[in-house]
Amino acid sequence: MTTKEQVLKQVFGYSAFRPGQEQLVDSLLSGRDTLGVMPTGAGKSICFQVPALMLPGVTLVVSPLISLMKDQVNALVQAGVRGAFLNSSLTPAQYRKALYNACNGMYKIIYVAPERLLTPGFQELVRRVEISMVCVDEAHCVSQWGQDFRPGYLRIRQFLDGLPHRPPVGAFTATATAQVRRDILNLLGLEHPKIVVTGFDRKNLYFGVRKPKDKFRELLLLLEEEKGKSGIIYCSTRKLVEEVCEKLRDRGIPAARYHAGLTDEERHRSQEDFLYDRSPVMVATNAFGMGIDKSNVSFVIHYNMPKDLESYYQEAGRAGRDGSPARCVLLYSGADVRLNQFMIEKDKENEELDEETARQVREKELERLKQMTFYATSRSCLRRFQLRYFGEEGVPKECGNCSVCLGEAKEYAKSEPTAALPVKRHTFHPEVPVDEALFQRLKRLRMELARSAGIPPYAVFTDATLREMCLQKPRTPQEMLAVPGVGERKLERYGAVFLRELWA
Repeated sequence: MTTKEQVLKQVFGYSAFRPGQEQLVDSLLSGRDTLGVMPTGAGKSICFQVPALMLPGVTLVVSPLISLMKDQVNALVQAGVRGAFLNSSLTPAQYRKALYNACNGMYKIIYVAPERLLTPGFQELVRRVEISMVCVDEAHCVSQWGQDFRPGYLRIRQFLDGLPHRPPVGAFTATATAQVRRDILNLLGLEHPKIVVTGFDRKNLYFGVRKPKDKFRELLLLLEEEKGKSGIIYCSTRKLVEEVCEKLRDRGIPAARYHAGLTDEERHRSQEDFLYDRSPVMVATNAFGMGIDKSNVSFVIHYNMPKDLESYYQEAGRAGRDGSPARCVLLYSGADVRLNQFMIEKDKENEELDEETARQVREKELERLKQMTFYATSRSCLRRFQLRYFGEEGVPKECGNCSVCLGEAKEYAKSEPTAALPVKRHTFHPEVPVDEALFQRLKRLRMELARSAGIPPYAVFTDATLREMCLQKPRTPQEMLAVPGVGERKLERYGAVFLRELWA
């Protein structure tokens, strides 16, 4: 019988589990309901994909976003796993074909939007196949206290209760306060669950708040400091995304834009330009980012303050996913608070809620906005503020890697708003230097392979895996398998060409 360690190595290319992963895998394999709270980049998907490949039937993964499902299924297919997604991006004919394939046992993992669970076609599928496990990704979406509340998630429990046989249920999220965790357990109906919270601290991330009089000039300074690197700039409105992107392009900065007002084609092109590094800077609303597993995002700048700390933590956490040092900077002004209040009051997203429930959701959003404002104006350690907000105990008073601990807040207050201050960054995980010319050659090769396969480069290998190749310089297929991120299927597909390039 294949062991979990063999699946981890052969399929995903890793020789050891990260903190928390093995406990979650073991819990699900034992048939127990499970809640995993792990920070962005900690490898949540491994926790349900490994058991999914070891269990006899099909695993259903409930996921909130179309782009997230596509990316996850792309990555699985590259690793040699049969996966599919069922959502509104499929034509009726494609959807029927996917259901037919699923009924005939073609897939091990099926990603599905919550709104599809109770539809007749999907109900027919779950009656005809063995469901070994149901996993709920981005599980905070079930809670009114969560920053991405999705009424569709409230249907999940009804779906589970209606199954002929209730399988173990896994729920996973990166951002859950104690209140949201309680909601996840209750609203999904988890029974005697194993709860694993690995901690929220991302030590490789620098957190900073600046309060400039001229945000755009401050942004240009930050981009100058991060020249040649890839990053995301979050703006609160579509109009601001357009303005900021246009002004950056006017200055010769290769920026892409992303918001819900663009056509599907434009959004897809922007995302591709960012993933393929044709436009290393992405200017976007919060519609962008969930499920984007781009490993070389070196900075995330918030041009405006988000509505809550959960959103900020999740969006900022898209930097440094491979463990490399990265910067997260918030450009704050009082106008951000007023804009967020206005947006909360006028929110039409939850129109299907009754009046009293909608009022409660609004009150909770205003309370979270207050906490976010306290963070943006804090005079004590920013990391400590975040960790305490998410309920972590025993947090040190200073982290040494935020703008408050480094004394930058005082400097900015005293200086000209756009004065270029020295960057005093303390990094916990300095990168081991690699042969830069070789690294760039491997990136070019990866780009060619990704283009010919029609997939994003990180689906071939991440930057972290390419760096390891440069450091280890494997000579044989067996040595190549020892590189983290190289599984057996990827070795078959790409091993020979990368070995040639390494020793060209």
